Amino acid sequence: MALLVYSSSWCPDCRTAKRFLDKHNISYTDIDIEATPGAADEVIRHAGKRAVPQFVIDGRWVQPYRPGEGFLYEEISKLLGIMDEG
Repeated sequence: MALLVYSSSWCPDCRTAKRFLDKHNISYTDIDIEATPGAADEVIRHAGKRAVPQFVIDGRWVQPYRPGEGFLYEEISKLLGIMDEG
């Protein structure tokens, strides 16, 4: 599985998402939208707005959080094949 994480250093939801992946030993490539030329434009092209974090799982774009609800532990766990969602 190839996993890209579009994130930024100032984003608390991004830190939560990466802690979740690290906890479950899921390898990923982090793309900082502030430091990587064109990355913010790529997020806008796929998400319709500059919203991070964004996961790209084997080419499929997924927003791993919902505004007002936070990180979607259960949904992302299912997508990544993780048995416990916490």
